[in-house]
Amino acid sequence: QFQLVESGGGLVQPGGSLRLSCAASGFTLVNYTIGWFRQAPGKEREGVSSISRSGTIKFYADSVKDRFTISRDNAKNTVYLQMNSLKPEDTAVYYCARATSHSIRWYLSSQYDSWGQGTQVTVSS
Repeated sequence: QFQLVESGGGLVQPGGSLRLSCAASGFTLVNYTIGWFRQAPGKEREGVSSISRSGTIKFYADSVKDRFTISRDNAKNTVYLQMNSLKPEDTAVYYCARATSHSIRWYLSSQYDSWGQGTQVTVSS
């Protein structure tokens, strides 16, 4: 049984930082593109960032560019999302997901075949 498990969410003040982790078990992460998505209450799920298998190609949503950084440590079977300068509008449940390909359509949920359970991020004073 393979799974993705997110962690690192929590409550943070505006301007603060969090680092989310996406740990894979039951499969080798290096064989997959990993994407981060988020879903706020009453809104559709949106793509936040994605990273290629080698880690050399990364995509970001315009709303998080220059604030969020995606990275991966294939030896640890883990992908990270470093989130800085957090804003209240970043509040959402964050999910990671895996895909077998990586393209400019990285932000489409249909590109991914397995998802984690999500971790809550709340940005509030």
